[in-house]
Amino acid sequence: MTTTAPEHSAALGYVDPYAVDAAGTFWPDPAGSGRGTDHLLPPPDPAQRLDLALSPRDHRRLDLHAALTMAGIPPRPEDRDAIDQLSALSGSVNAALQRWLHHPR
Repeated sequence: MTTTAPEHSAALGYVDPYAVDAAGTFWPDPAGSGRGTDHLLPPPDPAQRLDLALSPRDHRRLDLHAALTMAGIPPRPEDRDAIDQLSALSGSVNAALQRWLHHPR
């Protein structure tokens, strides 16, 4: 049995996205990004932001996700219902949960 390699009509070049030139800037620069930047998108325009406020429950839910992740317990998709139920509790209960999660071991 013989194996065949895929044939290409042209040589494919490899570009290391983490390569830096002698000046310490990333090479190649993304089009229109300017020298020395490492992002492809322009910074956000504050005038285009949506004027929406999070509800206290959503704020507690996001805080609980962050606290669990920082404690080394990243929430799984099946934990969503439990986190939603905990977020529905009062702010003092949520503060106690976060204090327990941040307690040094």
